[in-house]
Amino acid sequence: MILLQVAQRAIDLNRAASFYSELLGARPTGLFDPPGLLFFDLQGVRLLLDRGAPSSLIYLAVQDVRTDIERLRDRGVEVVSEPRVIFNHADGQLGPAGTQEWMAFIKDSEGNTVGLVSQLPQD
Repeated sequence: MILLQVAQRAIDLNRAASFYSELLGARPTGLFDPPGLLFFDLQGVRLLLDRGAPSSLIYLAVQDVRTDIERLRDRGVEVVSEPRVIFNHADGQLGPAGTQEWMAFIKDSEGNTVGLVSQLPQD
């Protein structure tokens, strides 16, 4: 079994398309309006921004959350939680051994919280 699709609430699809295009560094793969659906492809998993979906908490892997948070803050994105280490991967069970998992949270254009995660070498 694989994860096929994650849905997230988006009231204004044009605003959400702009926000997520910048965040993901990718263009939408489909817009169907009506009924109010916007899709992005995240390496085979569809991110569906949907007027009728409930808000959910999604986590996106980024190269370096510390750098991305500064870039997003400079664009006026609300930072809910600053980057911090949440876990040290000693054995490789949940991530590459010898890395630290860094996490931060932002608000998207639609008011949803989005987690950004990086697995970086331990200092």
